[in-house]
Amino acid sequence: MSKSNLTRRGVIKSGAIAGAGVALPTIFTASSAAAYTNEPTGGSVTLGFNVPQTGPYADEGADELRAYELAVEHLNGGGDGGMMNTFSSKALKGNGILGKKVEFVTGDTQTKSDAARASAKSMIEKDGAVMITGGSSSGVAVAVQGLCQEAGVIFMAGLTHSNDTTGKDKKANGFRHFFNAYMSAAALAPVLSKLYGNDRKAYHLTADYTWGWTQEESIKAATEALGWETVNTVKTPLAQTDFSSYIAPVLNSGADVLVLNHYGGNMVNSLTNAVQFGLRSKQVNGKNFEIVVPLFSRLMARGAGENIKGILGSTNWHWSLQDEGSKAFVKSFGTKYGFPPSQAAHTVYCQTLLYADACERAGTFSPCGVVEALEGFEFDGLGNGKTLYRADDHQCFKDVLVVRGKENPTSEFDVLEVVEVTPAAQVTYAPDHPMFAGGALGTCNPGA
Repeated sequence: MSKSNLTRRGVIKSGAIAGAGVALPTIFTASSAAAYTNEPTGGSVTLGFNVPQTGPYADEGADELRAYELAVEHLNGGGDGGMMNTFSSKALKGNGILGKKVEFVTGDTQTKSDAARASAKSMIEKDGAVMITGGSSSGVAVAVQGLCQEAGVIFMAGLTHSNDTTGKDKKANGFRHFFNAYMSAAALAPVLSKLYGNDRKAYHLTADYTWGWTQEESIKAATEALGWETVNTVKTPLAQTDFSSYIAPVLNSGADVLVLNHYGGNMVNSLTNAVQFGLRSKQVNGKNFEIVVPLFSRLMARGAGENIKGILGSTNWHWSLQDEGSKAFVKSFGTKYGFPPSQAAHTVYCQTLLYADACERAGTFSPCGVVEALEGFEFDGLGNGKTLYRADDHQCFKDVLVVRGKENPTSEFDVLEVVEVTPAAQVTYAPDHPMFAGGALGTCNPGA
């Protein structure tokens, strides 16, 4: 891990952070010599990688850190350059960012919003980070995005899937490459209709925080539009590890589909409990009982083992994609770490390159220059096909994958098969869509 010795320009004056995701009256100032918070004055620039190193999403966080380190290596001219070679923008030269060597600091969000804010605050205040990125929880992302807006630094969101991140909680200084709950539902619904029919009764178990709420809302709306009936929706604590007491009532509910709006270790545990209760071998209403996991990844599929076979879900990206960008990234990551990258690794690698590229194209690290360079930016070569960073909400629009747990995996990494690549047009929505209403993007804060 590298650490910066840069002169601190942006100083956080407030005391300790208290409360998860609460917007506090934190006051950020900058020295009169600085045009913006943490303006790099030496030969290096510091980025802050804020990921869950403990908690239910720790596996995702570990893979994010691997990808961040790989991105820094490539930006500084090491390795084979990875997706810098396939990226449609050719601004990056492998000599750091704007000629400055890229250094980084890391923090543990613990999958807790208050811990994540405190960690990001320290990176900005003590380490001079000019950009914060990371996270595997939407609660964390929303909290840290708000902090970065106050601080006058850019937030390049990592793995965050709640509609709210680029919906009611969007911020001018924040950008999301990862897809969202609405997109998962829009991609999944036609496949669910084709495979399971339109006469279904669904029971939802939902992680009780911003991501779970918007994922449930999205998949519920999409399936009810097909003709499905929602039998019940039950919220579960993020810290829950045994879901037996939540699975038992499903047996007598009349439902013939269980939708697990869970992620990471939560999904592995709830799916395991569902299989232990015999749901996958049941017949209800004259139909085979089905389980759907709207969002999952290779890491989760591996953790779930045999239980994931045949389970449908969606994912942002998968290492088996054959476009040149995906192949380049898989080769680089595999060479360095000995196994293929996850969707979490892919999205944070892309975010790091996109930030660096925006600085190069803008000719500055100033947040407002970066914002201007990213808004409405269209690119290709980073996987998922042609992609747009929409100016209205700072959400990326690209192809989405519908996946299924493989019945006959060839290795511990070959656990998912891509059922359908859903084109970006099918998952695109209007900026004022009701699921994304409320809040305002606002204006860029340079912090000075």
